[in-house]
Amino acid sequence: MKYTGPVYRPPYEANTLLLQVTVGCAHNKCTFCTMYRDVQFSMEKLDQIERDLQEAKQQHPNVRRVFLVNGDAFVLSARRLKPIAELIHKYLPKVETITMYASVSNLKGKTDEELKELRELKINELWVGAETGHAETLTYLNKGTSLEDSQKQLKRLNQAGLDFYFGFMFGAAGSGKGMENAAATAKLINETNPIGIVPTTLGANANSPLANDIEDGKFQLATEIEVLEEQKKLIDLIEIETEYLGIHGINTVTFDSLLPRDKEKSIKRVDSYIERLDDAYLNSIPERHSI
Repeated sequence: MKYTGPVYRPPYEANTLLLQVTVGCAHNKCTFCTMYRDVQFSMEKLDQIERDLQEAKQQHPNVRRVFLVNGDAFVLSARRLKPIAELIHKYLPKVETITMYASVSNLKGKTDEELKELRELKINELWVGAETGHAETLTYLNKGTSLEDSQKQLKRLNQAGLDFYFGFMFGAAGSGKGMENAAATAKLINETNPIGIVPTTLGANANSPLANDIEDGKFQLATEIEVLEEQKKLIDLIEIETEYLGIHGINTVTFDSLLPRDKEKSIKRVDSYIERLDDAYLNSIPERHSI
Protein backbone atom coordinates (compact mmCIF):
# COMPACT_ATOMS: atom_id res chain seq x y z
CA MET A 1 0.00 0.00 0.00
CA LYS A 2 1.35 3.40 -0.90
CA TYR A 3 1.23 6.28 1.61
CA THR A 4 2.89 9.65 1.10
CA GLY A 5 3.69 11.96 4.01
CA PRO A 6 1.79 11.90 7.30
CA VAL A 7 -1.43 9.89 7.37
CA TYR A 8 -4.20 10.84 9.78
CA ARG A 9 -7.49 9.10 10.46
CA PRO A 10 -10.10 9.26 13.24
CA PRO A 11 -9.36 7.09 16.28
CA TYR A 12 -12.53 5.16 15.47
CA GLU A 13 -11.08 4.05 12.13
CA ALA A 14 -8.18 2.18 13.75
CA ASN A 15 -9.27 -1.12 12.20
CA THR A 16 -10.33 0.30 8.85
CA LEU A 17 -8.42 -0.21 5.60
CA LEU A 18 -6.70 3.06 4.66
CA LEU A 19 -6.57 3.74 0.93
CA GLN A 20 -4.62 6.75 -0.35
CA VAL A 21 -6.49 8.80 -2.95
CA THR A 22 -5.01 12.22 -2.19
CA VAL A 23 -1.83 13.52 -0.58
CA GLY A 24 -1.92 16.36 1.96
CA CYS A 25 -4.83 18.79 2.30
CA ALA A 26 -6.37 20.81 -0.51
CA HIS A 27 -7.13 23.79 1.77
CA ASN A 28 -4.15 23.68 4.12
CA LYS A 29 -4.78 27.20 5.46
CA CYS A 30 -6.58 26.67 8.76
CA THR A 31 -5.30 28.98 11.49
CA PHE A 32 -4.76 26.18 14.01
CA CYS A 33 -3.46 23.35 11.83
CA THR A 34 0.05 22.37 10.73
CA MET A 35 -0.68 18.72 9.93
CA TYR A 36 0.03 19.04 6.21
CA ARG A 37 1.95 22.32 6.00
CA ASP A 38 5.04 20.60 4.56
CA VAL A 39 3.12 18.39 2.13
CA GLN A 40 2.18 19.47 -1.38
CA PHE A 41 -1.41 18.55 -2.19
CA SER A 42 -1.83 16.09 -5.04
CA MET A 43 -4.26 13.45 -6.29
CA GLU A 44 -3.23 9.81 -6.46
CA LYS A 45 -3.29 8.20 -9.90
CA LEU A 46 -6.07 5.72 -10.51
CA ASP A 47 -3.68 2.97 -11.60
CA GLN A 48 -1.82 3.26 -8.29
CA ILE A 49 -5.11 3.09 -6.40
CA GLU A 50 -5.94 -0.08 -8.33
CA ARG A 51 -2.57 -1.62 -7.47
CA ASP A 52 -3.18 -0.85 -3.79
CA LEU A 53 -6.59 -2.50 -3.99
CA GLN A 54 -5.09 -5.56 -5.61
CA GLU A 55 -2.69 -5.78 -2.68
CA ALA A 56 -5.51 -5.22 -0.21
CA LYS A 57 -7.50 -8.02 -1.83
CA GLN A 58 -4.65 -10.42 -1.08
CA GLN A 59 -4.19 -9.30 2.51
CA HIS A 60 -7.69 -8.23 3.61
CA PRO A 61 -10.24 -9.84 1.26
CA ASN A 62 -13.09 -9.62 3.76
CA VAL A 63 -12.74 -5.97 4.68
CA ARG A 64 -16.07 -4.16 5.05
CA ARG A 65 -14.94 -0.59 5.61
CA VAL A 66 -12.49 1.63 3.71
CA PHE A 67 -11.21 5.06 4.78
CA LEU A 68 -9.89 7.23 1.96
CA VAL A 69 -6.90 9.36 2.95
CA ASN A 70 -5.62 12.09 3.24
CA GLY A 71 -6.71 15.38 4.83
CA ASP A 72 -9.88 16.14 2.87
CA ALA A 73 -10.25 13.36 0.32
CA PHE A 74 -13.84 14.44 -0.40
CA VAL A 75 -12.34 17.38 -2.25
CA LEU A 76 -12.19 14.99 -5.21
CA SER A 77 -15.01 15.57 -7.64
CA ALA A 78 -17.79 13.04 -7.97
CA ARG A 79 -16.34 12.24 -11.38
CA ARG A 80 -13.10 11.14 -9.69
CA LEU A 81 -14.69 9.46 -6.67
CA LYS A 82 -17.04 7.24 -8.66
CA PRO A 83 -14.35 5.13 -10.42
CA ILE A 84 -12.47 4.82 -7.11
CA ALA A 85 -15.59 3.44 -5.43
CA GLU A 86 -16.20 1.10 -8.34
CA LEU A 87 -12.65 -0.27 -8.06
CA ILE A 88 -13.10 -0.78 -4.33
CA HIS A 89 -16.20 -2.89 -4.96
CA LYS A 90 -14.46 -4.79 -7.76
CA TYR A 91 -11.58 -5.93 -5.53
CA LEU A 92 -13.28 -5.84 -2.12
CA PRO A 93 -16.90 -6.85 -2.76
CA LYS A 94 -17.80 -7.12 0.91
CA VAL A 95 -17.22 -3.40 1.56
CA GLU A 96 -20.30 -1.76 3.07
CA THR A 97 -18.95 1.71 3.84
CA ILE A 98 -16.47 4.02 2.14
CA THR A 99 -15.66 7.02 4.31
CA MET A 100 -13.16 9.88 4.53
CA TYR A 101 -12.47 13.32 5.96
CA ALA A 102 -14.42 16.16 4.36
CA SER A 103 -14.74 19.89 4.79
CA VAL A 104 -17.85 21.99 4.31
CA SER A 105 -16.25 23.49 1.20
CA ASN A 106 -15.88 19.98 -0.27
CA LEU A 107 -19.65 19.55 0.00
CA LYS A 108 -20.28 22.74 -1.97
CA GLY A 109 -18.58 21.16 -4.98
CA LYS A 110 -21.12 18.33 -5.28
CA THR A 111 -24.65 18.56 -6.66
CA ASP A 112 -27.56 16.97 -4.81
CA GLU A 113 -27.73 14.28 -7.47
CA GLU A 114 -23.99 13.56 -7.16
CA LEU A 115 -24.27 13.16 -3.39
CA LYS A 116 -27.04 10.61 -3.89
CA GLU A 117 -25.01 8.79 -6.55
CA LEU A 118 -22.02 8.59 -4.23
CA ARG A 119 -24.30 7.29 -1.50
CA GLU A 120 -25.45 4.52 -3.83
CA LEU A 121 -21.78 3.59 -4.35
CA LYS A 122 -21.52 3.19 -0.54
CA ILE A 123 -19.69 6.44 0.08
CA ASN A 124 -22.21 6.69 2.87
CA GLU A 125 -20.37 8.29 5.80
CA LEU A 126 -18.18 11.38 6.09
CA TRP A 127 -16.08 12.84 8.89
CA VAL A 128 -16.74 16.55 8.46
CA GLY A 129 -14.45 19.07 10.16
CA ALA A 130 -17.03 21.73 10.94
CA GLU A 131 -14.98 22.90 13.99
CA THR A 132 -17.56 25.33 15.40
CA GLY A 133 -21.02 26.82 15.02
CA HIS A 134 -19.79 30.20 16.26
CA ALA A 135 -19.64 32.50 13.23
CA GLU A 136 -16.86 34.79 14.50
CA THR A 137 -14.71 31.84 15.48
CA LEU A 138 -15.26 30.05 12.17
CA THR A 139 -14.00 33.14 10.36
CA TYR A 140 -10.92 33.28 12.59
CA LEU A 141 -10.13 29.61 12.03
CA ASN A 142 -9.92 30.31 8.29
CA LYS A 143 -11.82 27.25 7.14
CA GLY A 144 -12.79 29.02 3.94
CA THR A 145 -16.51 28.75 4.66
CA SER A 146 -19.15 30.63 6.61
CA LEU A 147 -21.63 29.50 9.24
CA GLU A 148 -24.36 29.79 6.62
CA ASP A 149 -22.36 27.42 4.43
CA SER A 150 -22.15 24.91 7.28
CA GLN A 151 -25.89 25.10 7.91
CA LYS A 152 -26.80 24.68 4.25
CA GLN A 153 -24.26 22.05 3.23
CA LEU A 154 -24.69 19.74 6.23
CA LYS A 155 -28.45 19.76 5.72
CA ARG A 156 -27.82 18.71 2.11
CA LEU A 157 -26.13 15.58 3.45
CA ASN A 158 -29.31 14.82 5.40
CA GLN A 159 -31.39 15.23 2.26
CA ALA A 160 -29.08 12.92 0.31
CA GLY A 161 -29.23 10.27 3.01
CA LEU A 162 -25.49 10.51 3.55
CA ASP A 163 -24.51 10.10 7.21
CA PHE A 164 -21.80 12.25 8.75
CA TYR A 165 -19.82 12.78 11.92
CA PHE A 166 -19.56 16.39 13.08
CA GLY A 167 -16.01 17.27 14.14
CA PHE A 168 -15.54 20.30 16.39
CA MET A 169 -13.16 21.80 18.97
CA PHE A 170 -13.64 22.78 22.56
CA GLY A 171 -11.88 26.06 23.26
CA ALA A 172 -12.06 27.13 19.63
CA ALA A 173 -13.38 30.61 20.50
CA GLY A 174 -10.65 31.26 23.07
CA SER A 175 -10.77 32.42 26.66
CA GLY A 176 -13.99 34.00 27.85
CA LYS A 177 -16.09 32.74 24.93
CA GLY A 178 -16.55 29.07 25.76
CA MET A 179 -20.23 29.34 26.61
CA GLU A 180 -20.90 31.22 23.38
CA ASN A 181 -19.04 28.59 21.40
CA ALA A 182 -20.87 25.73 23.14
CA ALA A 183 -24.29 27.27 22.55
CA ALA A 184 -23.64 28.10 18.90
CA THR A 185 -22.06 24.74 18.14
CA ALA A 186 -24.83 22.80 19.87
CA LYS A 187 -27.37 24.79 17.86
CA LEU A 188 -25.67 23.84 14.59
CA ILE A 189 -25.48 20.20 15.66
CA ASN A 190 -29.18 20.13 16.56
CA GLU A 191 -30.06 21.71 13.22
CA THR A 192 -27.99 19.37 11.07
CA ASN A 193 -28.52 15.99 12.76
CA PRO A 194 -25.12 14.22 12.51
CA ILE A 195 -24.99 10.55 13.50
CA GLY A 196 -22.07 11.39 15.77
CA ILE A 197 -20.27 14.40 17.23
CA VAL A 198 -16.51 14.23 17.58
CA PRO A 199 -14.80 16.75 19.87
CA THR A 200 -11.13 17.61 20.07
CA THR A 201 -9.63 20.53 22.00
CA LEU A 202 -7.88 23.53 20.46
CA GLY A 203 -4.14 23.65 20.98
CA ALA A 204 -1.42 25.86 19.57
CA ASN A 205 0.72 23.86 17.17
CA ALA A 206 4.17 25.38 16.78
CA ASN A 207 4.56 27.78 13.85
CA SER A 208 0.82 27.87 13.17
CA PRO A 209 -0.89 31.24 12.64
CA LEU A 210 -2.70 30.55 15.91
CA ALA A 211 0.59 30.13 17.80
CA ASN A 212 1.84 33.39 16.30
CA ASP A 213 -1.35 35.21 17.33
CA ILE A 214 -1.00 33.90 20.87
CA GLU A 215 2.57 35.12 21.03
CA ASP A 216 1.49 38.54 19.72
CA GLY A 217 -1.35 38.76 22.26
CA LYS A 218 -4.07 38.58 19.60
CA PHE A 219 -5.61 35.33 20.88
CA GLN A 220 -5.87 33.86 24.37
CA LEU A 221 -6.38 30.13 24.74
CA ALA A 222 -9.07 28.97 27.15
CA THR A 223 -7.96 27.66 30.53
CA GLU A 224 -8.62 24.05 31.40
CA ILE A 225 -11.61 24.89 33.59
CA GLU A 226 -13.09 26.95 30.76
CA VAL A 227 -12.71 24.03 28.39
CA LEU A 228 -14.34 21.60 30.80
CA GLU A 229 -17.24 23.94 31.53
CA GLU A 230 -17.70 24.38 27.79
CA GLN A 231 -17.76 20.61 27.39
CA LYS A 232 -20.52 20.30 29.99
CA LYS A 233 -22.52 23.12 28.42
CA LEU A 234 -22.43 21.64 24.94
CA ILE A 235 -23.45 18.20 26.16
CA ASP A 236 -26.32 19.74 28.09
CA LEU A 237 -27.58 21.57 25.01
CA ILE A 238 -27.66 18.59 22.64
CA GLU A 239 -31.27 17.73 21.83
CA ILE A 240 -30.97 15.24 18.98
CA GLU A 241 -30.08 11.58 19.32
CA THR A 242 -26.42 11.26 18.39
CA GLU A 243 -23.26 9.48 19.47
CA TYR A 244 -20.77 11.51 21.49
CA LEU A 245 -17.38 10.21 20.33
CA GLY A 246 -14.90 11.86 22.66
CA ILE A 247 -11.95 9.49 23.09
CA HIS A 248 -9.37 11.61 21.25
CA GLY A 249 -6.25 11.80 23.41
CA ILE A 250 -6.05 15.58 23.19
CA ASN A 251 -9.20 15.85 25.33
CA THR A 252 -8.83 15.87 29.11
CA VAL A 253 -12.01 13.91 29.78
CA THR A 254 -12.33 11.11 27.23
CA PHE A 255 -15.41 8.94 26.82
CA ASP A 256 -18.10 7.83 24.41
CA SER A 257 -21.80 8.13 25.13
CA LEU A 258 -25.20 8.33 23.50
CA LEU A 259 -26.94 11.68 23.73
CA PRO A 260 -29.31 12.78 25.04
CA ARG A 261 -29.79 9.45 26.85
CA ASP A 262 -26.47 9.68 28.70
CA LYS A 263 -26.49 13.45 29.18
CA GLU A 264 -26.63 13.48 32.97
CA LYS A 265 -24.03 10.72 33.32
CA SER A 266 -21.70 12.50 30.86
CA ILE A 267 -21.90 15.82 32.68
CA LYS A 268 -21.25 14.08 36.00
CA ARG A 269 -18.19 12.46 34.49
CA VAL A 270 -16.74 15.86 33.58
CA ASP A 271 -17.64 17.19 37.04
CA SER A 272 -15.77 14.30 38.65
CA TYR A 273 -12.61 15.31 36.81
CA ILE A 274 -13.03 18.92 37.85
CA GLU A 275 -13.31 17.80 41.46
CA ARG A 276 -10.13 15.71 41.23
CA LEU A 277 -7.96 18.27 39.44
CA ASP A 278 -6.24 20.94 41.51
CA ASP A 279 -6.89 24.65 41.01
CA ALA A 280 -3.45 25.29 39.56
CA TYR A 281 -4.08 22.86 36.73
CA LEU A 282 -7.67 23.97 36.16
CA ASN A 283 -6.54 27.58 35.79
CA SER A 284 -3.65 26.69 33.51
CA ILE A 285 -3.44 26.20 29.76
CA PRO A 286 -2.06 22.69 29.15
CA GLU A 287 0.09 22.17 26.08
CA ARG A 288 -1.67 20.36 23.24
CA HIS A 289 0.31 19.55 20.12
CA SER A 290 -2.08 17.49 18.04
CA ILE A 291 -5.63 17.54 16.70
